[in-house]
Amino acid sequence: MVKAKKVSVQEATNLAAAVPVPMDDDDDDLAEPEESQKGYGPVRTRDAKAEANEDGIVFQPAEVEDVVVEAIEEDVPYEKPEFAALTPKQQGMRKQMRRITVPSNRMTPLKSAWMDLIQPVVEHMKLQVRMNTKRRAIEVRNSNETEDVGSLQKAADYFKAFMLGFDQADSVALLRLDDLFVETFEVKDVKRLNGDHLSRCIGRIAGKDGKTKYAIENATRTRISLCEAKVHILGSFSNIRLARHSICNLILGCTPGKVYTKLRTVSKRLQERV
Repeated sequence: MVKAKKVSVQEATNLAAAVPVPMDDDDDDLAEPEESQKGYGPVRTRDAKAEANEDGIVFQPAEVEDVVVEAIEEDVPYEKPEFAALTPKQQGMRKQMRRITVPSNRMTPLKSAWMDLIQPVVEHMKLQVRMNTKRRAIEVRNSNETEDVGSLQKAADYFKAFMLGFDQADSVALLRLDDLFVETFEVKDVKRLNGDHLSRCIGRIAGKDGKTKYAIENATRTRISLCEAKVHILGSFSNIRLARHSICNLILGCTPGKVYTKLRTVSKRLQERV
């Protein structure tokens, strides 16, 4: 076995002093070389020619010439065809007639507004209109001068809306616009009411002097006609849905104040869409 040699304190101090300690100048020799720090990725430099080396990849901007695209105009061998408008016979229009029954409660308003009622149908839609007193009905028929195939059905919807209780100024919108409809439902379809309960429900829909009905019409941009227990709504599809929702809330017992609050929100949304 090897025996450990005892060293005194003085000898240990002399040995430590004999070992050289690295100074500041010697630190550069201990540092890692620059090649190991750069890695293997591409090198992006400002001056590519000065700092390019064998291991790195230098990106240099490529010079691209300005390319001018010229449209070649070729002579078209023919012009766009212009076809004449189709006549009603060519469109497949045949002699047809629509008959709209006049209820007894609308006979007097029909007599007073007869001239204003038939004027847009005869002058603009080019249809033939007459009142059949025996049948108590309005008969509408197309003529040779009728231009649109759908004019006859529009006129029938126009007269039918007037018979449901709408004013002539409101009903004429059915002739001018294509996305207007008339929806009808009864109060009993929402909630079964009889006697005084039904009367109070109708009064709640109308309001004092028609205040509630006018508020719903103005907020939802529709027209409402109350005929006993039936409710008729004239307007577009989305607006009819909003008005029907408000009326159903009144039928179910909701207070007019809550309906007014919802109508304010609805009117603001409609204004934002426009």
